[in-house]
Amino acid sequence: MSSEIKTENHNGSGNQGMGAMLKAISAAMKLVAEHDIMPRYMRVGHQHKEDGSLCTEADLAAQESLIKRLQAIHHVPVLGEEMSAAQQEAIWGDGKQELWCIDPIDGTSNFVHGLPYFAISVALIREGKSVLGVVYDPVAKECFAAERGRGAFLDGVRMQKRSVCKALSGALANVDLKRLSRKLAAEIGGNPPYASQRNFGASTLDWCYTAAGRYDVYLHGGQKLWDYAAGSLVLSEAGGHICSLDQEKFASGDVWQRSVIAALDGNIFEAWKAWIRAHQ
Repeated sequence: MSSEIKTENHNGSGNQGMGAMLKAISAAMKLVAEHDIMPRYMRVGHQHKEDGSLCTEADLAAQESLIKRLQAIHHVPVLGEEMSAAQQEAIWGDGKQELWCIDPIDGTSNFVHGLPYFAISVALIREGKSVLGVVYDPVAKECFAAERGRGAFLDGVRMQKRSVCKALSGALANVDLKRLSRKLAAEIGGNPPYASQRNFGASTLDWCYTAAGRYDVYLHGGQKLWDYAAGSLVLSEAGGHICSLDQEKFASGDVWQRSVIAALDGNIFEAWKAWIRAHQ
């Protein structure tokens, strides 16, 4: 399988389907969900990590299983969300040419409490850029996937650009308020420029829902590498637009912590970005 990894520069609007690598990754993730995650759904205890986030037996089992399955597909280092910061930094340094970046369960708090909004995320990163990305929702059994230059897919079918609203004033926004500055959060809370707001606590799915047109605009104050590695590629390949609070190019930010301003529609994105920049 390793010899098949050649991400050529094809136009994402072409008629090509998912490549062999994306199919293999998707299949591996579905098996991990079936055997290591869903049998433990709402049935495991949890512990708090140093950063205050939750970790369960399911996270650890899924990470171990993903590492084995992904390295069987392509044997390069694997950087996992449930590793220590020191391990992650060492693997990032060792994997400058290529590495896998995984989040075995994004949305662990939801997983523990029974809120059906969590996902598995896998990205193949080459020379600092995601070239393959897959996000699998084991409850809805939806699989979002993308390959750089070849487009984005939902359950194996190329995603068609879809926009429900015509202006920012009518948009459905996904906003994570707790990671924003106090000033910007207050401005959004007091006088939002959009019609309605959601946030369910799983960044990897937030990216993909934005790519699918389920959210019109997206704002997050700070994500880890494994939160954005796959999802940002899905949105980009779906034709979406991304920047950060302080960078025009999303990829220019700190690899370990990046803020997000995003939208699928270009005009709405510009209006959303301008409003945020004027109020932060």
